[in-house]
Amino acid sequence: MGMYKILLSVTAEYMSNFAPSNTGNVLWGLPLQNSWQFNTGRLADPSNISSCGQEIGDPLCISTRSWWSCMNYYLATVPFLGAVEAGLFENWPFEIKILPPEEHMDDFCYTIADCHGLNPEMMAKWTTFFQLLKRTKEFSQIKLLPTMSSEEDYTWQHMWRAHVASIEAALPKFSDRLAFISASEAQFGVSWANGVEFIAATHFPTNFNQTNSFQVFLPQRMLLPGDQAPSIPDLSKEQNRALVALNTLYEGNKLTGGWLLKVWKRTMCSEKGRAEGRNLLENIVVNPDLISSGLGNLLLEFIKNHNCTTITK
Repeated sequence: MGMYKILLSVTAEYMSNFAPSNTGNVLWGLPLQNSWQFNTGRLADPSNISSCGQEIGDPLCISTRSWWSCMNYYLATVPFLGAVEAGLFENWPFEIKILPPEEHMDDFCYTIADCHGLNPEMMAKWTTFFQLLKRTKEFSQIKLLPTMSSEEDYTWQHMWRAHVASIEAALPKFSDRLAFISASEAQFGVSWANGVEFIAATHFPTNFNQTNSFQVFLPQRMLLPGDQAPSIPDLSKEQNRALVALNTLYEGNKLTGGWLLKVWKRTMCSEKGRAEGRNLLENIVVNPDLISSGLGNLLLEFIKNHNCTTITK
């Protein structure tokens, strides 16, 4: 969390007009996701080999056996080093050094050169995002709807490209960690990773308020064997719906060989389409009665965007 706090601080001057008190910072989604994972026990050692992250042991420990922890490393250290490479720490009075964990050291990178060697595309996208951010000084406050300005939208696009690149780099590398958690939790994890690509295509604004509003729809505990949405009794109806929606997107995209995501990206090719997409993602969870009309609006955007050339990552 210290790393995220520093990132939020050094980027604040570039987003001072997003919202008061740095709440509009585009990077809030990263620490808030990390906090949700920590508070729900997802960063602790699920293998029971150690007491890392357990109440009896070291409750602040983050385990390298946790699938969530390992995935999150690529959304913490890599963005941080991308910011360093982009020059956001030119006047920083301290030496920046990332220490390796005691185990599984080869699974991670610790310097700019390490991360470029591990996955050059991922590292380049984070560095590009922060370079763009340095050149961009004035924004207006971003809202979910109506549409964003082209400059704002461009910034979100690059942030999400980097975010997705981190997930795509980490997914195959840490698939073995899924064996330590229940089948229900593992399915939720990979479904969430897939769902992020759909969210990313909408250029969803991961500021403090929007992230907090949406994060309450995620399960507030680890899923157990036998947990099956939409009938998990101690989860809210919205959380059950979110799990069903994520799993439906995952299975649909898998069944169609990625075609579903390609269609979604084409629909999100226009800002009107992205605004409708953000609206639909919210209504799936909180207002299912509006899903049909939302799908109709998306169909119109899909037809309009038949000449779209910006659906690539």
